[in-house]
Amino acid sequence: MQTSSDRHEYPAHWEADVVLRDGGTARIRPITVDDAERLVSFYEQVSDESKYYRFFAPYPRLSAKDVHRFTHHDFVDRVGLAATIGGEFIATVRYDRIGADGTPASAPADEAEVAFLVQDAHQGRGVASALLEHIGAVARERGIRRFAAEVLPANTKMIKVFTDAGYTQKRSFEDGVVRLEFGLEPTDRSMAVQRAREQRAEARSVQRLLAPGSVAVVGAGRAPGGVGRSVLDNLRDTGFTGRLYAVNKALGEGEKELGGVAAFRSVRDIEGPVDLAVVAVPAERVPETVTECGEHGVQGLVVVSAGYAESGPDGRERQRALVRQARSYGMRIIGPNAFGVINTSPDVRLNASLAPETPRPGRIGLFAQSGAIGVALLSRLHRRGGGVTGVTGVSTFVSSGNRADVSGNDVLQYWYEDPDTDVVLMYLESIGNPRKFTRLARRTAAAKPLVVVQGARHGAGPRGHAVRATRLPHSTVSALLRQAGVIRVDTITELVDAGLLLARQPLPAGPRVAILGNSESLGLLTYDACLAEGLRPHPPLDLTTAASASDFHAALSRALADDTSDAVVVTAIPAVGEGSVGDAALAQALRSAAAATPSKPVLVVHVELGGLAEALSAATSTAPPPAAGAAPQTVTGTASRPSGAAPPSAAAGVLPSAGSGAPARADASDRVRAAVDGGPPAPVAPPEGAHLIPAYPAAERAVRALAQAVAYGQWRRDAADPGKVPEYDDIDERGAAALIDGLLSRGQGLTLGTAETCDLLGTYGIHVHRALPAPDPGTAAEAARTLGYPVALKATAPHLRHRADLGGVRLDLADEEQLRRAYSELTELFGAPEELRPVVQRMAPRGVDTVVRAVIDPAAGAVLSFGLAGAPSQLLGDMAHRLIPVADRDATSLVRSIRTAPLLFGWRGSAPVDTPALEELMLRVSRLVDDHPEVVAVTLEPVVVAPRGVSVLGASVRLAPPPARDDLGPRTLPAY
Repeated sequence: MQTSSDRHEYPAHWEADVVLRDGGTARIRPITVDDAERLVSFYEQVSDESKYYRFFAPYPRLSAKDVHRFTHHDFVDRVGLAATIGGEFIATVRYDRIGADGTPASAPADEAEVAFLVQDAHQGRGVASALLEHIGAVARERGIRRFAAEVLPANTKMIKVFTDAGYTQKRSFEDGVVRLEFGLEPTDRSMAVQRAREQRAEARSVQRLLAPGSVAVVGAGRAPGGVGRSVLDNLRDTGFTGRLYAVNKALGEGEKELGGVAAFRSVRDIEGPVDLAVVAVPAERVPETVTECGEHGVQGLVVVSAGYAESGPDGRERQRALVRQARSYGMRIIGPNAFGVINTSPDVRLNASLAPETPRPGRIGLFAQSGAIGVALLSRLHRRGGGVTGVTGVSTFVSSGNRADVSGNDVLQYWYEDPDTDVVLMYLESIGNPRKFTRLARRTAAAKPLVVVQGARHGAGPRGHAVRATRLPHSTVSALLRQAGVIRVDTITELVDAGLLLARQPLPAGPRVAILGNSESLGLLTYDACLAEGLRPHPPLDLTTAASASDFHAALSRALADDTSDAVVVTAIPAVGEGSVGDAALAQALRSAAAATPSKPVLVVHVELGGLAEALSAATSTAPPPAAGAAPQTVTGTASRPSGAAPPSAAAGVLPSAGSGAPARADASDRVRAAVDGGPPAPVAPPEGAHLIPAYPAAERAVRALAQAVAYGQWRRDAADPGKVPEYDDIDERGAAALIDGLLSRGQGLTLGTAETCDLLGTYGIHVHRALPAPDPGTAAEAARTLGYPVALKATAPHLRHRADLGGVRLDLADEEQLRRAYSELTELFGAPEELRPVVQRMAPRGVDTVVRAVIDPAAGAVLSFGLAGAPSQLLGDMAHRLIPVADRDATSLVRSIRTAPLLFGWRGSAPVDTPALEELMLRVSRLVDDHPEVVAVTLEPVVVAPRGVSVLGASVRLAPPPARDDLGPRTLPAY
């Protein structure tokens, strides 16, 4: 325990797990008096040079006085933090508050001296950078605003830690020492530096799991079958390029192999490093295994063992203990209850999963929280021309199970820069950190398509998942994901449909679609599907059933060359009769035409044409077929990077290519063949290479995938110019802050009264029409005279508020007689004035009634919502949403995003309303909530948008201490 001079209890909330630059983890925690021996042991392992840099003199050992000073802290003016692995110190940092004269001080002094010491073996891992983030956050919490550090000029590594942090700095040189001073308030640059470091570290931590140099399967059985042995066999049969070991505690003395793989009784017995351990032992034996792995220096774990949070409260605690134990050794975990991981890179060939078939190399990154859905996705890619066919395969696959540690956010960090992944497909059952996921999704989507299907949309997520509470409905979360560039789909069929199109076709430049084919009916179905999806189709071109391959080639070439089309859908049905076009000939004709104009996407809708689908997915080549026994030619997605290999044998369940003479599978109509454009989707010409065309068994599926690609392409273009958050000269930010501070001094959370609401909104240029209470007819008449006729009389009781349809509102009352008559009618219909709570309000110009809301959600952050007041928003849920802060382009798109938006733009001859004024109102609300996070909820209803101007007739504001913003603090892993 701390000494009597200490003024604060142990700050447990400062403890955190962090990912280091090399992908390993460390724990950061406050140093206490119980750490004396650890500190001495740590110091003994630091080199003399590092000691000299820390103390500016030879300092071989710490004195008893030093140990006392470095372990006794008050956690206010003197704070020390340590980074630990396996319970032992690897680095320390401390600050001491100082006054203007540089001597020890207490608050209100707001400057502190800071100093680091990192064990030499751990230098270069980003430990000091992580410690600086955390000690900076601690200092801000304790009222310290500036750090000062004195560093020897030769200590370039530490100088770089400070200068690279991104804070505003001042540097001086005196008496042979570099003095650095920097403010601790986060800046745009410091946040950018922090997030860049986060991305590199988390990406590297996933890379260590997906590209290990050696793998041990712990729990591999002696006989074939069983979970552990199945994973071992899959690793061996895939041809894993690294070292592979089997671990079975029950091995006999003479047993040295399992299934041809070197076998050991314990991980400790393995000579040499083990990068990845696949744990497939019963849950009660996992802690022992983790200890063995940690002591042997294993870098990461894939835990396929079940019996954790998915099994109930006891399992949840077992899962927490597993994460804590693994992190204490610097290891990350995929799982528990995971299906496994796959990396198809020819340099790795890793199948550390229960999938018996390894997908062929491809450009799709696949993430599934559910093992069962992961199997279904791999199977779907197998059947439809991805995965094992080598046409559009998988780069990496991760099934996270209970995602106790490694989550979709981590894998997104890896795929963002992965050169082998062009498209990301994700099946999510929960989003543990929506704010971070949205941020990462936006950045990823700007570089490559991200397609997401979310399960458990209408209920609680899986029991094994730790999920932050959110008050937002699923529809709102989906809208926010779409704003971030995520392609949201509803089924795994749509996930694969969209993913395969995006993996091998360029993005369409717009919504204009040319349709051609040999079936008038199928063309019309495609046309109707395009209209239903909001595309702009040209009338279908019917080539008739007599069309030849050359007819298709000519028609497709003309359509692709037409500047009025952005994409082409080719419809084809089986032709019957002598001289009809064959599958191989038709496929070759379409491929050659598409290759001549590779900047526009081409899709094929076919009916029971297994041969055509197979032929469309075959690589274009002018080379003669390989001789018997020769190695088959590979399919290439670019001139330099292979994306597949020869198809597996028929025993693997794969169709032979068209023209082979082999029969097609019965489910060939469900195949989708992805098209190759040789690089990330973009509305530009692809590099030279094979041009493959995706084929779909139904028009609506092809068109839906195309519509998603069109919307994503538009988002990419819009994201290049995201707009700006405008400044308004009449905003009084300081005045609003003073009002909020005064109001919150009354209590922790409160809904403001009418006058207070109007005052606060007025500081941001949002003016609410006055509504005067009318407890009796005489007071109502006096209020009307004050406001001026014509007026409205409204009942504001909760059951009547904003319900004009119930008759609780009387409008356009021109004089006192009409007002008194209306007052009498309301009280006769609905009861006494005490129940009705009537108010009188001056009439606003006629227009469209809308509602504007802002709320701070603890998980997703601040959200701005807009819709039409009444039934459209309340009954139909027709609301649009954007994350705050909202830029001018966001406000413009928000107004146009609701289904009832035409009512604002002159629908059926009505006068268009002043949408620019509406957009300005929403931008002001966004500024208010963004500038003052204590404003946790704002509702403006109704907002009448007239042909000129807007009128806010009702408003409510709620204040409360803002939810913690973990995205603005130092880097941490989720607490367990």
